[in-house]
Order: sequence, then structure tokens, then C-alpha cells
Amino acid sequence: MTSKISIWLAFFLNLSFAILEFIFGGILNSSAVLADAVHDLGDALAIGLSACLETISNREEDKHYTLGYKRFSLLGATLTALILITGSCLVILENIPKFMNPQAVNHEGMLWLGVIAIAINLTASFIVSKGQTKNESILSLHFLEDILGWLAVILVALILRYTDWYFLDPLLSLIISVFILSKALPRFWSTLKIFLDAVPEGVDIEQVKSDLDQLEDVISVNQLNLWSMDGLEKNAIVHVCLKENEHMEGCKESIRNLLKDRGFQNVTIEVDADLAIHLAHKRNIDKLEADQSHGLDYHHH
Repeated sequence: MTSKISIWLAFFLNLSFAILEFIFGGILNSSAVLADAVHDLGDALAIGLSACLETISNREEDKHYTLGYKRFSLLGATLTALILITGSCLVILENIPKFMNPQAVNHEGMLWLGVIAIAINLTASFIVSKGQTKNESILSLHFLEDILGWLAVILVALILRYTDWYFLDPLLSLIISVFILSKALPRFWSTLKIFLDAVPEGVDIEQVKSDLDQLEDVISVNQLNLWSMDGLEKNAIVHVCLKENEHMEGCKESIRNLLKDRGFQNVTIEVDADLAIHLAHKRNIDKLEADQSHGLDYHHH
């Protein structure tokens, strides 16, 4: 199943259940269910937005976006993560007063609605968990949040059959929201780093540069840029100086193979024929980095 289809299926499942929650929340006169309906509707809107952006991200490059549209998928993942983080924070703020002043709930209706909710969210979670994109990874957290939330509702409903410990409902909601935040915030930062062209996760740039320096015909590495467009496809730009220009094609192939072994699909290689010119380029880059460092020090003072 493609990423686009899985996200659209998750969208329709979530939207359909949000509508059911509004209906049954009114029938059960349950503010908790109605509040979750609002939350699920927000999830559905976020997933719909992500689905649209995922569709755009599959387009080929053109004269407007020469590097392609892959980062539209990241934009969807970022917006979805922000909605998830915001929703969790709102749940925390809403449940603190409820924890201090717990109210009675209709536990029988909550129990049966919880069983249906878990079945639907497990189906949606299974669909998107098969995907590899950042977008699908973020969306799976939505369904994890809902599954854990409804498990808490079922547990509370069962306990409330025999006790009046109504404080358990907001307490479990607070615990789950904190757990979701602990997962969503790192994933949001991971996605943001890709937007900022950080070195891909799991790649040691110093080790890669050392490996390049050890290639037989390489004298010096002037430039090494490593980044990812979408968290899956890795890119590299390498600027080197060689001992012998007649070995250029063979050395380029060695560099390309070295980087592909480390998961880089797109590799651009620039070669300097003269060491003096290469070192001049290198000094210019070092000077630029030093000037930037001094500028930062000046602003700090």
C-alpha cells in the first residue's frame, strides 16, 4: 500500500469516528467523550492536510522546484506534530482542574464506546505503521495517543463500576498526555533538523571525511556536505583534490561507492586539479567560518 493511500484511509477512519463521538457524546451526556471528539476532529483535519501534502511530495522535480517536492511531506509531518503537541498541552490544562474536582461519568456507555474506538484506531495505526515516511511516523503517534486514551477510559469505566474514584479519569489522561509529548517532541525536532539541512541522523560526518581522506588518490577534502531531503533519501556534495588527474574517474567511482555504502543515494563530486587552487578554496572556507565565529562572539558581548 502506498503512503498516499494509507494516509487517506487513516483520514477517513479518524473523521468517521470523530462524527460518531459527537453523536454518542451527546447521547451519553459525556463531556469527556465530546472533548475527545473535538480532539479527534483536529486529528482528522491534520491528517487530511498531511495527505494533501504527501500527494504533492510525490511529484517529480520541475522548473519551479528543481530539487523536487519531497519536503512537502516534511511540512505535513511538522504541522501534524505541532497539532499533536498543542492538543496534548490542551488536554493537560483541561484535566488539571478536573483532577482537583472530579465529576461522575457514565461508565457503561464509555466502556462500549471505548471498545469500538480501540478497534478503529488499531486499524488506522496498523495502516500507517507500515509506511516509512516521517509523515506516517508522526501520524502513527496520533493513533497511539487515541488507543492509550481509550484504554484508560475502559480501565476507568471498569473501576467505576465498583468504586467512586472519579479522579482516575483525569489522572490517566494527564499521564498519557505527558507520554505522548515525550514522543512527539523528539520527532518534531528530528523533522525540523531535516528542514534545516542537518547531517542525517546516524551519520558521523567526521568518520566519513576520514574515510575519504584515506582513499588512495585523495590529497585533501575541501568540502563535504551531507543532508537529506525527506529523512529517507540522503544527498552528498564532495570537493576533493587528487594526486593524479588521470585517475579522476576511478577515484570518483571510489568516492561514490563509499558514500553509497553509507546510504547516500545522490552524490555530487567536484575535483580540483591543482593543490594550490584547492588549498586557496579551503583557506577561504576556513576564513569564512572564523569570521562567522567572531561575529557570534561579538554579538554575545
